[in-house]
Amino acid sequence: MEKSDVRNIIPSHYILHCNNKGKTADELFRGNHAKLLKRAQTWIKETSQSCSAVSVLVATVVFAAAYTVPGGNDASGRPNFIDSPFFVLFTIMDVVSLACSLTSVVMFLSILSSPFEYENFRTSLPRKLMIGFTLLFFSVTTTMLSFAATIFLVLHFQKKAWTKTLIYTAAFFPVSMFALMQFPLYAGFNKLLHTLTEKIEKKVHPQKFLPPY
Repeated sequence: MEKSDVRNIIPSHYILHCNNKGKTADELFRGNHAKLLKRAQTWIKETSQSCSAVSVLVATVVFAAAYTVPGGNDASGRPNFIDSPFFVLFTIMDVVSLACSLTSVVMFLSILSSPFEYENFRTSLPRKLMIGFTLLFFSVTTTMLSFAATIFLVLHFQKKAWTKTLIYTAAFFPVSMFALMQFPLYAGFNKLLHTLTEKIEKKVHPQKFLPPY
């Protein structure tokens, strides 16, 4: 049961009552969980800093790729492969990757600028971290798709099957490893947000959760 749920149940003046050591329930809770809060603050700061560094790196790479047209330009400055569907794929994936990486940087920076109080760890910080992870994953995925499109443009004349296999492996292996390593954490945050959403729905629409007659 959450602290806010307890406050809704007990009379309001009980909140100010003290135990035999002169501490209120809120003071006792904060004192007992001070070390846990400190560890959580350290973990989320280090995680946000590491992820923001990766997001900035991805943004730097895709920003530079936007000005390096695969296949070069002709005498008039028109890209040589502008009519190729892989060039369109490269352009779209590069733009999406840049947007996702920069947005994830903003999310991680907003986490680092948070006050890191108990209330923030209930909904705000987990939601921001999950959004940041999701955007970072999409930015890495679209970056590798952009890379694959570039390789296809350069090697489009190659008809050998091993070239396609190599491209697919190089494009999706890093994404797969990243997804496998981060999936448990992502699933945990998703479960937490689902639980919080269910609690909100119970308060807003309690009739949905009543047992059938």
